[in-house]
Amino acid sequence: MKYNFKSSILLAALLGLGTFNFSASVPDEGMFPLSELNRAGLKKAGLKIGEKDIYNPGQVGLVDALVQVSGCSGSFISPNGLIVTNHHCAFSAVQLASSPQHNYLQNGFVANSQEQEIEARGLTIRITESYEDVSAQILDAVAQVNDPIERINIINRKRKEIARQAENEDASIKAEVSEMFIGKSYVLFRYRTIEDVRLVYIPRQDIGEFGGETDNWVWPRHTGDFSFLRAYVAPDGSSAKYSKKNVPYQPKKHLKVNPKGVEENDFVFILGYPGRTFRHRPAQYITYQQKFLLPYTSELYDFQNQQMLSAGKNDKATELALATRIKRNANVMKNYRGKLKGLRNIDLIQSKQQEDLALEQFIASKPELNAKYAGLMADIEQHYKLVFSDAERELWFNNLYSGIRSLQIASLVNDFKDILDKQGGSSSKQQFFEQNVARFKQQLDGLYESYNKQADEAIAGHMFAQAYLFKDKNQVQALVSKKFADSDRAAAYIKDAIRQSKLSNKETLYNEVLKNVSSLIAYRDELLVFQQHVEKEIEPFHEEQKRREGVLNRLMGDYVAVKEVYQSKNFIPDANSTLRLTYGNIKGYSPVDATYMKPFTTVKGLIEKGSSGDAEFQYPEVIKQAWLSKNFGAYSKADLGDVPVNILYNMDTTGGNSGSPIMNAYGELIGVNFDRSYDATINDFAWNESYSRSIGVDIRYVLWVADKIDNAQFILKEMGI
Repeated sequence: MKYNFKSSILLAALLGLGTFNFSASVPDEGMFPLSELNRAGLKKAGLKIGEKDIYNPGQVGLVDALVQVSGCSGSFISPNGLIVTNHHCAFSAVQLASSPQHNYLQNGFVANSQEQEIEARGLTIRITESYEDVSAQILDAVAQVNDPIERINIINRKRKEIARQAENEDASIKAEVSEMFIGKSYVLFRYRTIEDVRLVYIPRQDIGEFGGETDNWVWPRHTGDFSFLRAYVAPDGSSAKYSKKNVPYQPKKHLKVNPKGVEENDFVFILGYPGRTFRHRPAQYITYQQKFLLPYTSELYDFQNQQMLSAGKNDKATELALATRIKRNANVMKNYRGKLKGLRNIDLIQSKQQEDLALEQFIASKPELNAKYAGLMADIEQHYKLVFSDAERELWFNNLYSGIRSLQIASLVNDFKDILDKQGGSSSKQQFFEQNVARFKQQLDGLYESYNKQADEAIAGHMFAQAYLFKDKNQVQALVSKKFADSDRAAAYIKDAIRQSKLSNKETLYNEVLKNVSSLIAYRDELLVFQQHVEKEIEPFHEEQKRREGVLNRLMGDYVAVKEVYQSKNFIPDANSTLRLTYGNIKGYSPVDATYMKPFTTVKGLIEKGSSGDAEFQYPEVIKQAWLSKNFGAYSKADLGDVPVNILYNMDTTGGNSGSPIMNAYGELIGVNFDRSYDATINDFAWNESYSRSIGVDIRYVLWVADKIDNAQFILKEMGI
């Protein structure tokens, strides 16, 4: 069964039954795939346009204005490829474009003409072209396969094979097969990729990041989390790398901006690319999150950020180089701590345990189900007992290279040396080296851009001291074999290895080690030696992880299948970075007793926060001047007598929805989604209307800042305001 935006047969497919059909009781949860818009109850909820105006087989719909901006969402808002997304979604590109002399992160960037727009390095745009259910092809390939490793290998190979075949049929697209339900359903997505993305208008940091980490994931918010980009293509319309010859992309559809905004209780909806949710998992999965992954990761990232902040404290170039790593860490850290708080507050583990027990009893009560699924819940329990037994070592391995950049560089150098060693004679080695060393250096350049030796030594020492204390199955044998006297000696060992290694300095590595083939072959140090030892331990562990993945693939396929029978409904699949729709209303909430959070914040509130003197709440003086003089233009909200800054709503969002357009009942842009309230970080595991709230920047604040603060009136003109 094939679904294509250009296909007239899609409507019939959507209205029929098939393997890619999901339903849910509204508003139980709401990340609806495009195939489910006719089941979402949009008209009843308040949509004033037709569902076909959103997604219209064979015609252009609002979905054609949606883009994926690397790991975020965004939307076209002009016929000339102008895109609005979040400030934090463009952050890494702004950082890479910045220098102490041109600090666009701090001061912002305004291109008053297309000629002034600059490359947004590292950002790409993806547009969903079509999708096709391929579950049968994949599941048929493993129908007779019992070995877990073989099962997962076949599934992964089949997914790649199907994607590769789609790309061979149409060289202009990129294809991916996404797992909609683990072990149960798979969909082929075809994407149009745009590689040339440019910065157009970025607000200054004290607007785009107002409130910093103090306000992150917190309501009330006053953050101007918006940025404007532009997509460029080759003159013939094809995707092309950055070039002055490229021209603005002409989208099939762009959103109309409504400068009047919204009122409390208004119907709103979002289209976007939500990242990952895990709502259809058993109690043991939640236990793993609460006991292991969430606390370990948040504590590690906290330590990493302390070291990186210290390294950049007195050096602006270092501060800029580490800014993206710090921001990403801080965002994840606070998110994970919010999840931990939420999991404990609602005791999700206990409720999941009760749900799973009821499911097990249901299976036992139905002979036909008992014959097929009798051992399912026991098998799930056994699987997670094994996962729990070495969870600390797993998390340590998973963070080793991303946390300790010196070891990641050592891994790449050792891999390059290994490939070089397999080239045969000296002439073959020389030829291979000359042909590949420049490309290898380019790969290393990306790591060195955000590398700092001081921070890396401290992070490595922390992780090695931590691993020294692991017991039983969690022990890291590469450390045990060193027979360190205590954790301090383990930390000192890796710090010294980094300090003495030529890999800890880019120029030394390039000029001395990578000088020629002989110098590379001859070079050896303790960092490279340890990396080889730990990799020998990681490889079989990863093979075991693959076996477990294969086991879980089968178990979760059965778990969802029998749970659908038990609850007499088909579920909406967990978010997986594919295009979804969610809807709701502009709505406040009560996070604690006797407290009601209103759904709008104002410039007045921003100024009040700024009076604290906290550096995170600094703002441009021109904002206060404009507010005092009531220079609101057409952007004020009458009942507030002020410009609304951020808005709150009860839509179902998660990571990846950052930058998603918030639309009113007529499909007009009235805001840009960027966050959730702290209580709603638990959305990834459970969504509930009473506490799940998402946060966006009101379009009136975006327009006001562009017009009255940054003199970027060209943006308003291009959007047709």
